[in-house]
Amino acid sequence: MDSLLQAVGDFIARNHMWAGVLLGLITFFESLAVVGAFVPATGLLVAAGGLIAAGVLDPVNVIVGCVVGAVIGDAVSYWAGRRLGVRFLQRPMFKPHRRRIAWTRLYCRRYGVMSIFVGRFFGPLRAFVPLTLGMLRMRQRAFQFGNVTSGIVWVVAMLAPGYLAAKGLARMELLSEAHGPTLLIGAIALAILIVAVAYRLLKTRMSRKSAVMRGALESR
Repeated sequence: MDSLLQAVGDFIARNHMWAGVLLGLITFFESLAVVGAFVPATGLLVAAGGLIAAGVLDPVNVIVGCVVGAVIGDAVSYWAGRRLGVRFLQRPMFKPHRRRIAWTRLYCRRYGVMSIFVGRFFGPLRAFVPLTLGMLRMRQRAFQFGNVTSGIVWVVAMLAPGYLAAKGLARMELLSEAHGPTLLIGAIALAILIVAVAYRLLKTRMSRKSAVMRGALESR
């Protein structure tokens, strides 16, 4: 998988005019139910952000392509869920995953449109939330609002780390002659601190939500 991602990244860097189309296809497939679990687009979007900062890729081309792909992918999963219905999940092949399916259904019922936003950033849910919301018959207008707005937020958020990192490195190079070692140590320390704090906050928040969901399921 790493070699495939590297090959795709190299192709995008050499054929920047096709970057929006190719990245849009990748975000489309990552947003599809089941299929999306095997298409990691996050690494490519981070790399694309760095290429945007370097002036290699056009930001409008990349952002529009990725947003369109993500929105269409979730829309297809939503309509598939509406067509298949909840009974589809009662088939024998889903029996080992009934508890997880019940957790996802309860999560979607409780948070509604907000579940689309959280699902965008939480890998295990990203490819299944739209399908579940379709099965639960969420109103199309509400779903599409959450789909489009969350798609824009997600794409920008995925491009931002690579963009900011590349910009930061470019600025650090200008100061490296006089303050190179000091800046490097400070940057590493700051990055470690940010990652540690973000990880702890996310872990605490998700553990609380999981406890609530488990309690709700056990009480049934």
